[in-house]
Amino acid sequence: MAVSSPRTFLTSLFHAAVRAADPLSGIKAHLPAKPKGRTVVIGAGKGAAQMARALESVWDAPLDGVVVTRYGYGCETKKIDIIEAAHPVPDAAGLSASKRLVEALKDLTADDLVIALICGGGSALLPAPPEGLTLEDEIALNERLLASGAPISAMNVVRKHLSTIKGGRLAAATKARVVSLIVSDIPGDNPAHVASGPTVPDRSTRYEAIEVVRQYGLQLPKAALDHLSSPAADAPLRDDPIFAGHEHHIIASAGVSLEAAAQLAKSNGITPVILSDSIEGESRDAALVHAAIAREVLGRNRPFEKPAVILSGGETTVTLRAKGGRGGRNGEFALAAALAIDGYDIHLLAADTDGIDGSQDNAGAFADGTTVRRLREAGLDPRRLLDGNDSYSAFQAIGDLFETGPTGTNVNDFRAILVR
Repeated sequence: MAVSSPRTFLTSLFHAAVRAADPLSGIKAHLPAKPKGRTVVIGAGKGAAQMARALESVWDAPLDGVVVTRYGYGCETKKIDIIEAAHPVPDAAGLSASKRLVEALKDLTADDLVIALICGGGSALLPAPPEGLTLEDEIALNERLLASGAPISAMNVVRKHLSTIKGGRLAAATKARVVSLIVSDIPGDNPAHVASGPTVPDRSTRYEAIEVVRQYGLQLPKAALDHLSSPAADAPLRDDPIFAGHEHHIIASAGVSLEAAAQLAKSNGITPVILSDSIEGESRDAALVHAAIAREVLGRNRPFEKPAVILSGGETTVTLRAKGGRGGRNGEFALAAALAIDGYDIHLLAADTDGIDGSQDNAGAFADGTTVRRLREAGLDPRRLLDGNDSYSAFQAIGDLFETGPTGTNVNDFRAILVR
């Protein structure tokens, strides 16, 4: 079947992926039993407000609580307070929100229940520096991690050892049973890595955090380095008795979303190929691999018969090589891919399922075999823009930004490459 409008088709795949990550169905499937005592809701992430609203719609008993989300990502709720704070770099509102979440857990007993609504973005939204560090130190930490090119799993090992709330510490602050409902934006869906695991501990150590700092040459504040060198940085471990009886459930993930997009492609007569839901590494490097596969399909009809759409998810990274550039990892992927498919009948969309790519107002960008030519006709050098980490300016200039606004969920990157 021919696709008359590649962009319309690619957009429909994105929306199918987002619908499959709607938290309501996952929350319904994993509702915990009602407790003898109170039910308190806490949460953090770019989709936390929508998760709170979904929980309220299906919970037919008293509850209260507080969740924190990114500025502009809030929604109306009846019983759960919504706080908005900064992302991807923390601010004072996030610091205040962290204190509110801890305060909400005080004085709870074993008869009470805590429902934790956790999704991507929670790490930045829950700044809680340990004694001796300041909010400014945590801001510097996040800025340097984001510029380092380190994978999200490595970033979160550092974050959870420089926090009083991450790495399971939030759950450890209460005697109540904690049930965590998690929308995963992490390659491999390790629940302890989503939002740096405020309610789900793992087995990572401060020595691993120190190794990440060394490996990526992170120039952290002295207070942060001193803290990592002391036992005060040790996070509670997964088998600590304090977590007995706690539960966690992944209620949405990239894998489910990619399957939904694949089914829609198949119904349109297009062969869907899911490469992986766990792609990591440099965005521009991942783009070259994806582009090479697409060119192979186009030129030799292998390893997949065309028409085909190549799908992938995960979370790539960007190592900042210049100052002043605008754009996120999906824009960087699209621009690098555009250079690699120049002149080919290949169309792609790379976007973040939460609706925001990096710190700009777009979810990602479209690219095709004419992108490079159109950029040059606009007087722009695509290679120079890529070298300057300025993909936003590139796609803005030719009208190829993909803008959705907040989607209410977050299962990370979505990439679809159509080969006709």
